[in-house]
Amino acid sequence: MNENMHSISDIFEKIDSELTRDKISIADLLEAVHERGFGMLILILSIPMALPVPVPPGINILLASPLILLTAQQAIGRHTIWLPKWMLGKTIKRTKLSSMIKTIIPWSRRLEKLTKPRLEFITLGMFSRLIGILGMIMALAICIPLPLTNTVPSLGIALMSVGVIMRDGLAVLSGAIIGTLWICALGMIVIFLGTEGIDIAKEAIKAYL
Repeated sequence: MNENMHSISDIFEKIDSELTRDKISIADLLEAVHERGFGMLILILSIPMALPVPVPPGINILLASPLILLTAQQAIGRHTIWLPKWMLGKTIKRTKLSSMIKTIIPWSRRLEKLTKPRLEFITLGMFSRLIGILGMIMALAICIPLPLTNTVPSLGIALMSVGVIMRDGLAVLSGAIIGTLWICALGMIVIFLGTEGIDIAKEAIKAYL
């Protein structure tokens, strides 16, 4: 994830205006952000699940799979994006994508006000691989059927992506801490309560919500 860009919200607006087919594939999204590499594509895939707004059914599965592959590639230090053909062909209706983008843009603008270049060394070099490793673990956690399991790790991934795009190490650290704490909490539940702990946690979260 090594892009130089001034406004994430502007990029989302551009994507919304350029992708005009009735159905938009992962390949179309990849083409739209090819010059911006891993960071922007990972952000596009993670931020819809990170926001506290309803996500159309099936979108989580569509977005989580490429997230796992992208973060894994970042973890091993790849500079070019590769996804299998079957995944590139996965589609979403343009109306749904446009609706998500319109929801994302105001949140992106708020993030832009909070981010700025600082602790840039955290966004480069060996740290980039560490970000990939943490992102991959968070992406895998999205697949666990628990309430908020999509939201919390997706937020961690999105914050790390924004941090790398904007060269803001503090945003990267924030995302890493949020996602890691959530993963650790899930791990402790399984270690001490076993698989039944997932069901207990699910009921507890549902009751709280």
